[in-house]
Amino acid sequence: MSVSLFELFKIGIGPSSSHTVGPMWAARRYLDRLDGKGIKAAVARIEVRLYASLALTGMGHATDKAIMLGLAGLRPDTLDPDDAEDLYGFIRDRGELQLDRGRRIAFRMDRELLMLKRERLPHHPNGIRFTAFDEAGTEIDTADYYSVGGGFVLSAEEAGDRTPVLKNARAPFEFKSADALLEICDREKLSIAAVVLANEETWRSPAEVRSQILAIRDAMLDSIERGCRMDGILPGGLKVRRRAKQLRSELLKRPESALRDPLTTLDWVNLYALAVNEENAAGGRVVTAPTNGAAGVIPAVLAYYERFVHGASDDGVVTFLATTSAIGALYKQNASISAAEMGCQGEVGVACSMAAAGLAAVLGGKPRQVENAAEIAMEHNLGLTCDPIGGLVQIPCIERNTMGAVKAINAARLALKGDGTHFVSLDNVIETMRQTGEDMSEKYKETALGGLAANVTLC
Repeated sequence: MSVSLFELFKIGIGPSSSHTVGPMWAARRYLDRLDGKGIKAAVARIEVRLYASLALTGMGHATDKAIMLGLAGLRPDTLDPDDAEDLYGFIRDRGELQLDRGRRIAFRMDRELLMLKRERLPHHPNGIRFTAFDEAGTEIDTADYYSVGGGFVLSAEEAGDRTPVLKNARAPFEFKSADALLEICDREKLSIAAVVLANEETWRSPAEVRSQILAIRDAMLDSIERGCRMDGILPGGLKVRRRAKQLRSELLKRPESALRDPLTTLDWVNLYALAVNEENAAGGRVVTAPTNGAAGVIPAVLAYYERFVHGASDDGVVTFLATTSAIGALYKQNASISAAEMGCQGEVGVACSMAAAGLAAVLGGKPRQVENAAEIAMEHNLGLTCDPIGGLVQIPCIERNTMGAVKAINAARLALKGDGTHFVSLDNVIETMRQTGEDMSEKYKETALGGLAANVTLC
């Protein structure tokens, strides 16, 4: 297990983990680099070059905003979205920023932020190059970073040797495949969640692990609640109207309809996912789960568990999120959770697979049934493209999260009807997803050059 639960689930801002959260962390890492070399005080200007996918859809994903706020010293896990918007407007309009809340330097979008749509750095489509200059205009430092999905950021050196984001050498239960994970469960007589928790407790006390997992749950539910309160038009120019508030109002007005239509439950699941992803599209606070573009799937299924499953509890929440993280770690290590590499199968598809496993676990599934649920969910997301209209995380992204949540619930229920025996393994389907992503045309991988993005006329 080379990826921690707390790396997969990170509190940040929308609209994208790879194009917003990751670039902001990359800017933070570059500031730390300058500080570590003792040259930050000499910096008079920083030029930022965005490559390939970041350049093609960065403006629609608020990458420019993320870079500016990151260089100004803000962090995605602690900033206030409303304050951040004000600061971004100030920097954009004044053409300068307060570097890491210190000295002021020039930062003009047409000079210091360059979009290189036809160029690509060697290790990943989401490449960023920071170059610092002194007062005389002399280059004093340069460094490359890669936003590899889910808010994860690698330096050029880390990306080159594929160093794991988190080394778990001392964890009691190492696993890099689903088969290895199931072998541990069989040998130790443990659930998948128990394996994950034992590993997490290598670095934190059991009480800390539990409290931090429940804090992630609280942040997920907060994003649902805020999304249900807000209305109006989403930013970006597509004039997409938020629907969650109206949908909740309609459901609350007609509670008796649930007695006539058992599928009303799915209306609530749709609502939960819509609310999160509308909040994400508006730049609000969400949890990468495992990415921002797919941020609504796991919270929607988790809310379904808490609000519709008899006997739901905080213990179940811990089991749910621990189980989902094990599945997410397998995708992160053996394929990718970046739409720029895999298409949307790597985002909504992975979130669907994770959520299906988590739900199967809290509904009483054994490890092999849980693994089967994860496999079913991904098997029927293979080949899913990422083709956001206008480069915005809105159409089809918001509704796609509702589909992922409902599909996850169905995958869990299907798996629980069996004994865990199945023809295609989770390891098989993860490898298939990786191969499919590599074969997929670049225009279907978060570039807005193909699919719906190319065939829907913008007015």
